[in-house]
Amino acid sequence: MAASVLVIDDDSTVRDSIVAYLDDCGFQVLECQSATDALGVLSSRNVDAVICDLKMPGMHGIEFLERLRSVNQDLPVIVVSGAGVMDDVVKALRLGADDFLVKPILDMEMLSHALNKALERSRLEAENRAYREYLEKTNTELQRGLDELRADQSAGRQAQLRMLPETLDLASIHCRHAIYPSLMLSGDFLDYFELSDNLLVFYIADVSGHGASSAFVTVLLKNLTYRLRRNLQRGSSEDLLHPAQVLERANAELLASQLGKHLTMFCGVIDTETLMLRYSVGGHFPMPALLTPDSIGFLEGRGMPVGLFAEAEYEEMELKLPETFSLMLFSDGVLEIMDKPTLNDKEEFLLETARASKGDLNMISSLLNIDKLDEIPDDIAFMSVSRGAL
Repeated sequence: MAASVLVIDDDSTVRDSIVAYLDDCGFQVLECQSATDALGVLSSRNVDAVICDLKMPGMHGIEFLERLRSVNQDLPVIVVSGAGVMDDVVKALRLGADDFLVKPILDMEMLSHALNKALERSRLEAENRAYREYLEKTNTELQRGLDELRADQSAGRQAQLRMLPETLDLASIHCRHAIYPSLMLSGDFLDYFELSDNLLVFYIADVSGHGASSAFVTVLLKNLTYRLRRNLQRGSSEDLLHPAQVLERANAELLASQLGKHLTMFCGVIDTETLMLRYSVGGHFPMPALLTPDSIGFLEGRGMPVGLFAEAEYEEMELKLPETFSLMLFSDGVLEIMDKPTLNDKEEFLLETARASKGDLNMISSLLNIDKLDEIPDDIAFMSVSRGAL
């Protein structure tokens, strides 16, 4: 649509020539012979630009601009003045006039050029203003969304914390844990609990990825072990007594969930009377470290990750624990914070740290300077299952 222009000039000859030229250029042209009439026109309809003479009888062009700017800061205005009224031209420019032309206008192309330039400036400013408003609205909506996400994450974090176990002391065996999430929600999870017949079940799991989607898998895992405990109490299933079967169940359920997530897992069962440990490994790394008064080393074992392959099989292994020991379990995030050149170096350093800590998880955290890290690249989980003083 053609731009509309209001021409204001008390000289009908000048006004007619401007109107005729702009009409030939394709503009929609309105005309007024006084500033007072022009204010009346502008109060009832919108125009895209104004061409105004400064020196007119009645209301002066400067007063017209002042009153126009009080209600419309953005309307493009081109002033036309005689060569002897440059002070008024300066005032007009200070009031936001886009350009000025000296009367008489000998080259009308100068007028169309000035008008088109002012209209383009107005169009760009309108686009920028609309874009700023869009950004402000988007930022407001984004901030609202972030606030809701933080609230959801905080609620999820509280729910996740409630799923974690309390410290447990069972027949002189002590279970402790610590989790340091890289985000508000952790993809690392662990649990330990007592069964009848002097049995202690424990596991640690490291879900692929970070954040809410990974944390959701920890809920699935907690729900699975809850159901296995219930089945054991009802006598309908003894899967929970066999770590390899626990991993098989977790593998099947994670695949069936179609979440696109997998995890590594170590699951163990200790008979607190005989100190016999049965365990199974689902791709978990590093392996648990067994600390005794005389030695420290990683448990043996390997296996496929949980939730990747339907045909995955898991081996169950047995180990007689000594009278005094600390079995320390870690998620692989602990290796990422170690400034060591190779994986073997990191494993050796982990064993040295575990030995120095004597199974104390707070000491391990202190020796690794976890609390001093500005950023944790991956979730870190620790668990200790201990008996006796080292």
